[in-house]
Amino acid sequence: MTFALLLLVLLCLLLGAGLWIAMALAVVGWVAMSAAHPSPGLFLATAFWEATGSWTLAALPMFIWMGEILFRTRLSEQLFSGLAPWVRRVPGRLLHVNIFACGIFGAVSGSSAATCATVSKIALPELRQRGYDERTAIGSLATAGTLGILIPPSIIMVVYAVAAEVSIIRVFIAGIIPAAIVMALFSLYIAAWALLTPRRQPPPDPPLPLREKLRQSAQLIPCLLLILGVIGSMVAGWATATEAAACGVLGSLILAALTRALTWRSFLDSLAAATRTSCMIMFILAGAAFLTKAMALTGIPAALAQWVVGLGLSPYALIAILTLVYIALGTSLDGVSMIVLTTSIVIPLVQAAGFDLVWFGVFVVLLVEIAQITPPVGFNLFVMQTITNREQGEIALAALPFFLMLVLTVVLVTLFPATLVTGLPELLLAR
Repeated sequence: MTFALLLLVLLCLLLGAGLWIAMALAVVGWVAMSAAHPSPGLFLATAFWEATGSWTLAALPMFIWMGEILFRTRLSEQLFSGLAPWVRRVPGRLLHVNIFACGIFGAVSGSSAATCATVSKIALPELRQRGYDERTAIGSLATAGTLGILIPPSIIMVVYAVAAEVSIIRVFIAGIIPAAIVMALFSLYIAAWALLTPRRQPPPDPPLPLREKLRQSAQLIPCLLLILGVIGSMVAGWATATEAAACGVLGSLILAALTRALTWRSFLDSLAAATRTSCMIMFILAGAAFLTKAMALTGIPAALAQWVVGLGLSPYALIAILTLVYIALGTSLDGVSMIVLTTSIVIPLVQAAGFDLVWFGVFVVLLVEIAQITPPVGFNLFVMQTITNREQGEIALAALPFFLMLVLTVVLVTLFPATLVTGLPELLLAR
């Protein structure tokens, strides 16, 4: 335990000194490996190759590229105008569009920050112009943007599945019901808030005939077909996650071409952005893989698992402690770093407590969602701060009610794991 604490202190010092996360992980892994093996360099090369040479991991850059392509189309504008006609009579009206638009865009982008930024740029000016309460609008957009990492295909889910060595498709499917719960709770809060504060609501919009509603909603069809094609092909067993991701890239290119958003400039920009993001994530995964291998040789995870078991903690007590740890990490780290930093230590503890690793993946993603709106390093808070020029604390307060809805979702999936998380993958993938 003393050696483990020294390694943790070393990691904190390296990260605090500003060293890249991937390099910090590799350095700590080297120190740990040196204590257990005379030739740590061989293990370093092997771990780096195994971490980045995976066919399964090829899905990651494909999903990132798909999101980058769609980020440069008029998709967010089409989502807003296509969804708006159907919420005119619901309390809160267009504020609900923030939730559903983020959910749909998140399903094709896989990125929380991209979802938040893209939908906000379209929705906020529209809501301001129509007289909606800006505080509630900002809070709903900051938190609904986190749906980009929960609704499949999600970049964070791919990273977790690779790190924990579980099925990407199962983790994707397991996130569907929790994502629906989050969206429903967000909308229920908006409706309740609207009913309790009628004076803060803008005048009602004029009614629209059904034909006009259908005409405006027709813009959603290409996007919905793309989502169904990517997710449906995996669920039906027609394609692996990597193959479905490649089809998603092709579909997004076709969609961008049809909307006349595909130019050589936008194509090269999307390719360059996807390359930068993919290299960053894979570099972190490679460093984490070496650290994981070093930890396994030193026996620290097994010893830590035995120590936790010896404490006699109940499974729910362990989950409560892990929740606090992840929320604390979220105040200073991004989601990918949170997952790769903790996987080698946490997975043995979770398995020893009898939890399903697919369920734990969804649980961690929900905690990463919470981290996205937790100061001082909540990525979505930074995004909204840039767009609105508001103080981060003001945005965090606006997001607080929706933050509590995310906490409630974490409680629900913990109390009913089979019903809300693992049941759907078992049902759809039963062979």
